[in-house]
Amino acid sequence: MSTDPCPCGRPAAYDACCGRWHSGPLHLQAPDAEALMRSRYSAFVKERAEYLQLTWHPSTRPGEPPTFEPGLRWLGLDVKRHQRTDDDHATVEFVARSKLGGRAHRLHETSRFVREAGRWYYVGGDVA
Repeated sequence: MSTDPCPCGRPAAYDACCGRWHSGPLHLQAPDAEALMRSRYSAFVKERAEYLQLTWHPSTRPGEPPTFEPGLRWLGLDVKRHQRTDDDHATVEFVARSKLGGRAHRLHETSRFVREAGRWYYVGGDVA
């Protein structure tokens, strides 16, 4: 069992945090939209393309899994707001920071999520 810190920024080890949604008995079972969003950020950090595909809603999912930019370093995640609009819909506003080729980047997005058959999915987002 790994005691490495979770990339999502929560004060827990990866295996006890986002890692449990990435694999094992709780695979794909994030309990809410914020947990799913954090686990998707961690999946980008850990380059888990299959997880990203499986947690993207089929109606908006790209045909190909995401690719990862060589040399890209993820620097941190700041969740600004998690809002549930009803039992099966939510939004999460976040800022993700990264660095590539000596240049810092910042992604500020409000993401939309839907729950179907008990599972949360990423639908899409609006970049600020």
